[in-house]
Amino acid sequence: MEWISLSAVFFIIWWLVLFVSLPIGLRTQDDENDVVLGTPASAPRGPHMLRAFIRTTVLTAIIFAGYYVVTRVLGYSFDDIPRLVPNFY
Repeated sequence: MEWISLSAVFFIIWWLVLFVSLPIGLRTQDDENDVVLGTPASAPRGPHMLRAFIRTTVLTAIIFAGYYVVTRVLGYSFDDIPRLVPNFY
């Protein structure tokens, strides 16, 4: 796999992990009892995107390292899945 393909896989994993990790640690205005007039009570309280991006990048690096080890070092691919799953007929 070339570096362009690897970077595309990293970006796809990063994007998925971002949406999974966005609500982690989020404090709403309602949680803080400080709702600004004209905003919904469920709006985030204070900036949290930098922490979310850092957390996403670290988690993605760990997941991507596992993917790289399985595909490059161990040599498995999607074609090997039928051999790894037992037949339950």
